[in-house]
Order: sequence, then C-alpha cells, then structure tokens
Amino acid sequence: MSERLFDIEPADERLRFLALLEPFAALEPEDLERVVVAVEERLVAAGETVMIESGRPGTYLYIVHEGTLELLHKQALVAILTSGEMFGHLTLLTGLSPEFTARARTDSSIYCIPKDVAIELLSHPEGVKWLASSQRERLLQAARSMSGLPDVRTRPVTEVVRSAPVFCDPDTTIRDAAQLMIDERRSVILVHARDGLGIVTDVDMRNKVVVGGVSRDAPVSTIMSMPVHTIGAEVLAPEASIAMMVAGVNHLPVLDEAGEVVGVLSASNLMTLEARSPFALRRSIQSARTEKDLVDAAADMPRLFLDLHDAHLDAPSLTRVLTVLCDTMTSRLLELAFERYGEPPVPYAWLAFGSAARSELTLASDQDNGLAYADTDDPAVDEFFRLVAEDVNAGLVRCGFAADPHGVLARTAQWRMSLTQWEAIFRDCLQGRDLDRMARASVAFDYRQIAGELQVDLALTTIMREAPGHPRFLKGLSLLGSKWRLPLGFRQRLEGRLDIKKDGLIPIQNLARYDAFARGITAPTTLERLDAIREASSKDTSCERSLREAFVSMSQLQLRHHARLLRVGLAPHNVIDVDTLRPLTRVTLQEALREVAAAQKRFPSPSDLRS
Repeated sequence: MSERLFDIEPADERLRFLALLEPFAALEPEDLERVVVAVEERLVAAGETVMIESGRPGTYLYIVHEGTLELLHKQALVAILTSGEMFGHLTLLTGLSPEFTARARTDSSIYCIPKDVAIELLSHPEGVKWLASSQRERLLQAARSMSGLPDVRTRPVTEVVRSAPVFCDPDTTIRDAAQLMIDERRSVILVHARDGLGIVTDVDMRNKVVVGGVSRDAPVSTIMSMPVHTIGAEVLAPEASIAMMVAGVNHLPVLDEAGEVVGVLSASNLMTLEARSPFALRRSIQSARTEKDLVDAAADMPRLFLDLHDAHLDAPSLTRVLTVLCDTMTSRLLELAFERYGEPPVPYAWLAFGSAARSELTLASDQDNGLAYADTDDPAVDEFFRLVAEDVNAGLVRCGFAADPHGVLARTAQWRMSLTQWEAIFRDCLQGRDLDRMARASVAFDYRQIAGELQVDLALTTIMREAPGHPRFLKGLSLLGSKWRLPLGFRQRLEGRLDIKKDGLIPIQNLARYDAFARGITAPTTLERLDAIREASSKDTSCERSLREAFVSMSQLQLRHHARLLRVGLAPHNVIDVDTLRPLTRVTLQEALREVAAAQKRFPSPSDLRS
C-alpha cells in the first residue's frame, strides 16, 4: 500500500478543521498548535487500504478529512467513516494488531497524527472522555450484533418440520385412523372434510375415546376439531411458538404459498429446537453444577451439529459455533477445578492451539492446549496448575475431545510454563534451527487465550510479529507447506481414500500461515489470514482468492462427511472414500487440490532451507 504523506493544506486550515472536533476542541491553544504542526496529510485512492485487520500495530491516529472510508471486520462492513471521524486509536494505545481493516470507499484525504503526539492527546481529560464514549458505542454495537449469531431458532418452520403430513377421510373409523397414526409414528392426523381441514391428535384419542367412551368404530369426524389453526411456511419458529400459545393448541398445519399442507408443526418440535440452539446449549454448559452435568450437556453437541448442518449454516460459521461451545466447556471445567483445588495462586492464561485457536474446530478434532502463568519462584504454583490441567484435559476427553496424540496438552510440562518461559520458547522458534522447532511453531503460533486474567497477547504476538526479520524461520515454515504432494492416483485422478484434513485443509493452513507471518500479519484464522494477505498485497491476489474458495469448499465437504457418519451412528473422522463421492463433488475437490498445488509452487524449495 502507498504511504504518500505530504503537506498541501496551510496550517490554519488544519487548525480550523480540528478545532471543531472532539477531543481537539477542548485543548489549550498551544496544545492544539502542537497537534496541528505534527499532522501529516495522506491522499488515499478508492479501494486503497489504510489499516489491515490483524496486521502490524498502528503508528498513527487517523482522522478523515475529506471522502469516505469503511471499517471491515472479517470482511463484513462494520461502519462508514466520513469527514471528522477518527480511527486507529485502539491499536495505537494497546500495541496490538488492528481489530478492523480500514479501506477508502472514495478518493479521500486523511490527517495522520504520529503516535507520540496522539498518545499525549488521548491522555488529556477530554481525550479520555472521547475514548470512553467511543468504547461505549463499540460495546453497544457488539451487543446489537449478537442477534446475528447463528441460532437454529431463526429458521423457518419448514426446516423444523421434516415429515410429510398424514391424511384420512371423514368416514374413516377411529380404529383405522389410530392404527394409521401408529404405523406412521405420528401424534396427529389431518382429515379432508367437506367444509375444510379437520385435525385429530393423540390427546383427542385419549380424552374422547379411551376416557370419553366414543366407539372406536365411529367415524373419525366425530372427534376431529374444526376449524384448524394453520401457519405459513415462511413463518419463523419463534413466531410459531407465539401463534401456538395464543391459539391454545399443540399442533399447527403448515401451508405453502398455494395453501397446500406441507407438514404439521408440534409443540415438541419447538421445544426440541430451543433445547438444541447454540445459545441454549451454551447456557446448559455454563450452568452445569458437576462435571457429570457438563458431560451430559456436551452429549447434545452432535445433534446440534446436525441441526445446524441441516439449516445450511456455512462451514466457517459452524466450526466457530463448535469452537465457542468447546471454549465454554473449558472455562466451566476450569471453574470446577478451582472449586476443588482453590483459587489460582497467580494470574494464568489457558491457551488453545491448532484448530481451536483458529476457530476451525470440528467434532473430529482433538484438544490442543497449554497454560501460561505469571512468573514466580514458588514450585508449588506449577504443581497447582498441573493438577488443574489434568482435570481439564480429562474432562474434555469425557466431553468428546480426545487428547492430542503428540502431547500438546496443558498437563504436560512443555506446554505449561511461566509467561517468561513461553516468550523464550517463541523466540527460540523464530531461530528456525530445525524442523522440530518449525513443527512446534506451527502449533504454538496458532494460539488463542480463552480463559484467565494473565494477558499474554501483547508479549507473544509482539514476538510473532518479528517473523519477517527471520528468513530461516520463514524458510522452515515454507518447507512445512512444500512437503505436501498432490494426492492424485492413476491417470492423475482422485481415487481411493483421501484424508480431507491432512491432504486438503492442512496444506492451505500452512500456506496461509507462512504468507501471513512473512508480512507480519497475526490474524488467527485461515480465512482471515488469506483476506489480510490479499489486503496487504499490491500484486495479483487471485491465488489467495482461489485458496479461500478451495478451503471453504473442502471444509464444507469435511462437515458433510461428518454429518453422514453421525447419521449412521459412527464417530466423525476425516478419511473419505473418493469413489463414493458424486461426480460433481469429486471434480470440485480435484480442482480445489490443484489450486493448492499451484499455490505451493510459489514457496521456497527445500534446497533454499539448506542455503
């Protein structure tokens, strides 16, 4: 991206412009003058990126002078910035990577205030007030965005009702109607009456026939209810719940646009839906009183996964939901462990690695985690956290997440240590002396803190951001990516068995990790890394777009495979028999793998590593 800074406006124009804005308006004249003198103006063309999400920490406080910019988070539009609005203050003050990408929507000019001057400005009482106000608005926006989280309760009723309705004629005997309900395993039967639609439920059978004494040989019309309350197919489940309660019924026939019955919604459908929403399951996990309660709650995850999959939730969103639920389990297991062993003796941070750190967790993932604690000379501290970690690791196994076979677990000493020791490990990984360090870096550098008050991001991410200055380390990372070979068989076609994770997704993860770290980008997820690389690149970005499409496509295939296994009672795994795939799916997978192979050619060769 260009960094064209220049002076075209006289100082008095900048003074006039800034004096009208908070927090500049409250400054003393001499303080405002110091800011004005320090301001650098930059012209940005439409589409040009000013700040990159998860990129290098900011060194300027930015103010839009003229034009329009957009703030993006995970490629979603967060806000439109126009003349007089500021951005870049959070990364400037924290030293952490930007949380947003700032991109010009139109040709624009921005005022850039250098870091030292900006920090002095924001330390002023009016600057603190402006920061607090800005943060308050940010929190309110976050709260409003919660409605956008995936929740199966936002599905239309047609996605809740999966079985076709059962009908009979008015003169069908009650005995035959009851037998039809039993055969079809239905709690309700609809009646094609002369004056419209009738309905008979299992409750009607009990109350009117078994208890009420109506003959089983009487026509079903004698016990049916008319008129029948119905609901449209486009109605959402929460609205259906209200309609059902208002009508005082437990069943609602669902009608399509033509008025045809496409199913019957029952109260049990809605209760099951509520129980299987991500929010409800997260509440169950959070409120678990014992580890057994927690394990029982976790047992609902496969069914929730299938519901979300059937609702056509995209793969990145679905894996993010599973990751959030696993985070919640981990936090609750930590709380239960502290109830058992006492409060932590020093501040700590529980770290997730690998797929959990990248929010790419699946039901076939194992657990990769570690623990950092504040520096101390007391050996009892490490023993305390060892006991806690053993309980949490064992609890996650009981919740369905197997222990990592390579021992990347907080219960092991090499993944549980003080923050200073973690910093030393990260710095040692950057030296790139051997492939063992590269393998460790590929795990440890994909990290995310999910619990604890010890803030490790600033220390560890700052070290990771030094990667561009360590060419041997980068060559080692590239070797991890270049080891992969296109898994094609006879006649260069996919055949036999394919591990969709090892042979498809991991190569893209390795490519994205290398390209991101080579640019000092510390985005946590694979897709965010590819997006950030595209934003930071001044060259053709078709490769990153192709890798992104390949990653999403193969992730969808992986989750479809997991769903298929769950439906037949098998545990999810990543090995797919390619011969069972539909022709179009097979071709799509083959093309996605070819895109990975094409991207791989950009990497340094293994001989470069030895140079």
